Amino acid sequence: MNDPIGIAARAAAQQLQAETGPGLVAEVEVVLATRESPSGPPQYVDPIALASLIVAIASLTWTVYTDLRKRTAKPPAEVVSRTVRITRRDQGQADAPDHIIEVVVTEAIRATAGRSYPDVEASQPSDEFKG
Repeated sequence: MNDPIGIAARAAAQQLQAETGPGLVAEVEVVLATRESPSGPPQYVDPIALASLIVAIASLTWTVYTDLRKRTAKPPAEVVSRTVRITRRDQGQADAPDHIIEVVVTEAIRATAGRSYPDVEASQPSDEFKG
């Protein structure tokens, strides 16, 4: 599976789970599994809200990064992060903590650079997470 949004979201969740608790990776899997559903993910409590935030930032980061790559081969992470923050603000979305945006942007850029993520790619959603 070559889904840079999923790869970035999973890698970010793995990095952030030390701060948030061990359930974050599983919650990101749930959100990733439901993001294509017509009804969208239901509103959940904090861990799933954080997972939804990570996936939303990964999706926006992917869009921003691919747009910026049309202008320059390697857009700097700082420019991508700033553009993500401005876009989220302009869309009226709640501010995300800077370190979460930084982690997701870093992982999204790594995903597009073709780096392999054996632990992340191996942690594809189990059947219980598939819709």
